[in-house]
Amino acid sequence: MVYKFRVILDAEEDVFRDIAIMDDDTLEDFHNAIVNAFGFDGNEMASFYTCDGQWNQDEEIPLFDGGDVPGEQMTMADHTLGQLLDEDNTKIIYVYDFLNMWTFLVELAAIEAPQPGESYPATLFSHGDMPADAPDKQFEADENEFGYDEDGYDEDDLDEFDSGENFEDYGFEENWN
Repeated sequence: MVYKFRVILDAEEDVFRDIAIMDDDTLEDFHNAIVNAFGFDGNEMASFYTCDGQWNQDEEIPLFDGGDVPGEQMTMADHTLGQLLDEDNTKIIYVYDFLNMWTFLVELAAIEAPQPGESYPATLFSHGDMPADAPDKQFEADENEFGYDEDGYDEDDLDEFDSGENFEDYGFEENWN
């Protein structure tokens, strides 16, 4: 089956691409289709993130295995689109270039039979121009959500901290190179 996705840049401006890809293609194939559709060079790290219906991020699926034990972490190449997405699970988040954080909301719009003579993946529709720079992201919690004051310190932790502690008992001098 062919999965048709709308891939939307998470920005103020309307910038999106509609991409058709086979359901048995991997997330790595989809990553490459997105990179090509949006004009990236493809030289940066990227990850997909599973999410719920409200776009709350869940499990990371990276392009490369970055775990401590090689082969332990599942990557994009290990997942087909059909394994992760279907009529009930239609949303996934894609992040390209972790320094600039190009973030895309990806939604499965249709599942159709492949068209004879068509090759997939294919960019079906393109709307909007990519900005020169990634849109700014606000990564901040609500004020006092985690019990911290305006300086970022938890008052209970500050009461327990004794800055006059004697560090000589830790053997820094004898172990210092």
